[in-house]
Amino acid sequence: MIRLCLPILFLVGGFFSTLRGEEARPNVLFIAVDDLNHWIGHLNRNPQTITPHLDRLANMGVSFAHAYCAAPACNPSRAALMSGIRPSTSGIYHNSDDYRPHIRGDQMLNGYFRDNGYHVVGAGKIFHGSFGHGTEWDDYAARKRSADQGAFVKKDIGGVRWAQLKGDDSVVDDFNTVSYCIDQLKAARDKPFFIACGIFRPHMPWSVPKKYFDMHPLDQIELPPHTQNDLDDIPPPGVKTAKPDGDHKRLTDAGAWKEAIQAYLASITYADGQLGRLLDAFDKSPQRDNTIIVLWGDHGWHLGEKQHWRKFALWEEATRAPLIWVVPGITPKGVICQSTVDFMSIYPTLCDLTGLSTPKHCEGVTIVPLLKDPATAWDRPALTTHGRNRHAVRTGQYRYIRYDDGSEELYDEAADPYEWQNLAGDVKYAKTIDELKKWLPAENVPQVETRSKK
Repeated sequence: MIRLCLPILFLVGGFFSTLRGEEARPNVLFIAVDDLNHWIGHLNRNPQTITPHLDRLANMGVSFAHAYCAAPACNPSRAALMSGIRPSTSGIYHNSDDYRPHIRGDQMLNGYFRDNGYHVVGAGKIFHGSFGHGTEWDDYAARKRSADQGAFVKKDIGGVRWAQLKGDDSVVDDFNTVSYCIDQLKAARDKPFFIACGIFRPHMPWSVPKKYFDMHPLDQIELPPHTQNDLDDIPPPGVKTAKPDGDHKRLTDAGAWKEAIQAYLASITYADGQLGRLLDAFDKSPQRDNTIIVLWGDHGWHLGEKQHWRKFALWEEATRAPLIWVVPGITPKGVICQSTVDFMSIYPTLCDLTGLSTPKHCEGVTIVPLLKDPATAWDRPALTTHGRNRHAVRTGQYRYIRYDDGSEELYDEAADPYEWQNLAGDVKYAKTIDELKKWLPAENVPQVETRSKK
């Protein structure tokens, strides 16, 4: 049973003391799930979601209820997480920004572990699109497209796309990604392994076998909590971000809001099923007791909250995503940590857990103290960046957003978890804002000039 974190005493059992020499280092199973927001069972954000295997993984270790991306878009989020370098330092702010001329391959997490004696392999989506330094992998599975057996239902409303597919789980590419990683778990080798498994769903198109739609009957779908006048107290940059006359208007005009939510939920459940296959193989692996698992989503997703869809925003729904750690001898089982962290912590934490020195370019901090005792005191907020000089600071109680024109938003997350009341104009919160401003990055380099040709 998953439980909220309470003060605990946990015996480390000498795990860190054994991390001397390559042969003693633990393996790493590194799992990314694309566009997965916090709609997973044990986080209780949306009761409609069906995620038994994400919940199963959380029961094996520590899940973070308040984990946030470095950027609410695939490319800058993944570039930051994998390099340890924040967007405000690298200039990688958007999906079109090609980080490869600006961040060396050996600075990347996979390259660093390979240079330090790990057998590093991967499949699926770890880096965005075709990005990624290919020489920093010992092997990377080429994308193997599954056979298209057609669809019972197929929709495209202004680029928000989904389909109820014919066939079984194997008709979606994620099946092949997980199969490759299962084979890697079974392989014999004389080095510790770093296996990266990039599950693409629930990224659009929300095209998964019909049985997953059937698990979420359309007549039972509920809309997320929302309010009609949510944008009335938002500054112009925020309203422009929301684009209420874009996806939201098209979907509501078409009467398809609930259909889109059904498709997203179905895609989450499909991705969860693929995770289940991977965990089944992990449970049978002889390396189970010497393997760290970390699972993360690259950012969140809006489904009509604030009349906004997709990511590309600095609010809670776009920036919050799962983060689950299972570390033998370190993590207690089934604890939900309430501390606020961001994904820049993943690189230094993996270094800490495997006995590697953290590279100087890493801007995050290790969260090993929270893995050992999820109730330990923690006062470091999460920082998310979406464009130059546009940031959100998230503490346990507040979200502070500052745009590049100086306009602001402030939400009391304890009293207002769906961020309906912007408090930034209330003088009672001036001191709070001043304190939160201190966490904004001092450096905000220009956006890189190199662009993807995609």
